[in-house]
Amino acid sequence: MKVLILRFSSIGDIVLTTPVIRCVKEQLNCEVHFATKKGFTSLLESNPYLDKIIPLGDSFKDFKNILKKEKYDFIIDLHRNLRTKRVKLALRTKSKSFDKLNYAKWKLVRLKKNHLPDIHIVDRYMETVRGLGVSNDDRGLDYFIPTGQEYKESLPVNYEVYAIGGQHATKQLPLNRMIEYCNKQEASIVLLGGKEDASHGDQIASSCTNAINLCGKTSLGTSAWIIKNSKKVHTHDTGMMHIAAAFNKPIVSIWGNTVPEFGMYPYFKNNEEPEGTKRLEVKGLSCRPCSKIGFNICPKGHFKCMNDIPF
Repeated sequence: MKVLILRFSSIGDIVLTTPVIRCVKEQLNCEVHFATKKGFTSLLESNPYLDKIIPLGDSFKDFKNILKKEKYDFIIDLHRNLRTKRVKLALRTKSKSFDKLNYAKWKLVRLKKNHLPDIHIVDRYMETVRGLGVSNDDRGLDYFIPTGQEYKESLPVNYEVYAIGGQHATKQLPLNRMIEYCNKQEASIVLLGGKEDASHGDQIASSCTNAINLCGKTSLGTSAWIIKNSKKVHTHDTGMMHIAAAFNKPIVSIWGNTVPEFGMYPYFKNNEEPEGTKRLEVKGLSCRPCSKIGFNICPKGHFKCMNDIPF
């Protein structure tokens, strides 16, 4: 049996598919392929449960032709968008698609009525393979660091990580609050993020004697290594949060315009949170959540969901 898993983006969403990959491989003992955007293949290249990763590049036609030649027996669609629909139509084989619950999310965002099921997105991903006789093994998420991605420089003893990035500004604390937050931590803090976060990282490090800025200075694999070897991880609602969960780290997750009720909070082995794990959020705001993704600026102008979080 040959199975294809579809999830084109992004970092956190792909990490959240890893229980499906592992359970399908181990319980069906089949060949497992994963198709994703070329820029995200590094997330999976060291995953021992995958037999092949098929990158989606600039040509969707070439991508479909490669998939056709594989002659899959089953497609697991964990993205469910127009492009995955086109893939399934082209391959004409049995498939099961993830239910994105977009209408229920819309009602929570627009009407502030929560009709979402109280289950994590990983368990909803697992629903796509129930018909194959595959069940959740409750071993949590996987993240396999490629060889040679160790951080070569010295780091403070018992350091903690603060992943300051976020896909949208409304998922991040404002700079002054990041500085305030770091100054309240007793441990040494290693700041992680992309090149776009480097300026904020510099300003935090210059204002906090306990902070070291590595934003934009490490690869994703090296950032994962730093997280794996840390004592605790502080993070916004971002992909680094899920990488930290894969290493079973205590996580302090900071929530702004999005809410844990969307089902993408840290997912741990056996659903057991490590000691020290907690969520920071302002509950009861009439404007929250304002989006299932995020904005560049607060639509209301006050940004209370981040400005009013107590530390």
